[in-house]
Amino acid sequence: MKLSALLIASLATSSAFVAQQSPSSRLTVTELFERKPFITGNWKLNPESKAEAVDLARGIAASITDDSPCDAALFVPFPFIETVQNIVGDKLIVGAEMVTPEAKGAFTGGVSPVMLKSMGCTWALAGHSERRTINKETDEYINAQCCMLVENDMNVVLCIGETLKEFELDLVGPICEIQLKKGLSGIPKEEMKKVTIAYEPVWAIGTGRVATPEIAQSVHEKIRVILKDMYGDDIAESTRILYGGSVSPESVDGLVAKPDIDGALVGGASLNSDGFGRIINFEPVGVEATETPVSKLSRLFNAPKVDCACTDVENLTIASTVRIDDDSLYRMRIASKQACRFKRRALPLF
Repeated sequence: MKLSALLIASLATSSAFVAQQSPSSRLTVTELFERKPFITGNWKLNPESKAEAVDLARGIAASITDDSPCDAALFVPFPFIETVQNIVGDKLIVGAEMVTPEAKGAFTGGVSPVMLKSMGCTWALAGHSERRTINKETDEYINAQCCMLVENDMNVVLCIGETLKEFELDLVGPICEIQLKKGLSGIPKEEMKKVTIAYEPVWAIGTGRVATPEIAQSVHEKIRVILKDMYGDDIAESTRILYGGSVSPESVDGLVAKPDIDGALVGGASLNSDGFGRIINFEPVGVEATETPVSKLSRLFNAPKVDCACTDVENLTIASTVRIDDDSLYRMRIASKQACRFKRRALPLF
């Protein structure tokens, strides 16, 4: 909707909208996202030795600073979990690449959620395409993993995605819906805070082929609609949905710029500390690192760099902004209930 010239004039002359906010109310770039981005690495059957794991973990941890725009996690082989935990401290979450959906018993080679939790590991992957194809894990087995993790007050990243043939047959939506509904079967609404979804098109994993940001966004949007049907608006809007499939330092910015892509599940690129560090420190909405916060805000909302901006961006109407300097981002007044549809969240009125 367009604001009238009279309203624009009144906003532009109102001193109430240019009063500077206290430092405690300033926003970081990260806080402009409705859901905090989540960048995760999956080491798979790598590296070959504990010494290499130590070096890799140390390099990745060094790339994370107070300015990094996301939560970060590493899913590593079982023998390296405690070692990596000790290296990264509280900079990263350290999780397991899979779990056995049993508490104990005659399951040779199994590792239970209870075992993981006893060593301080509270995250695990479930349903990764390689586990589905190579290890023949079924939707029912994956669901049992998810349920066991949640029941033990742990967190799970549920992976879903289609093969190339299914993609070419336009079966992306139905395949993701089946895997999502079967994987989450029995998990109640109040436990969904422990669940993250990762969309990983099988044809893009380890192939160097990446779904375009537009393709990935369209699927993520479908997934969010499915979550809405299953659990309602609040869960659909609060659940983080990651993209996985040959994510690289070159592709990450364009992917996380999309409103329904909340981060990435990174495979091969997480085995290079510099490359994965760049992915963790992605530039939101394609903003160049040299730009100041005032420029970033202007690019985010297509708003002029003035004390009072009135514009309509894809039905997200900004009634006004407070004064901005080159050091901080301040609160904004958003005049549209539709803002909640976007990754850039509606901030409180002041």
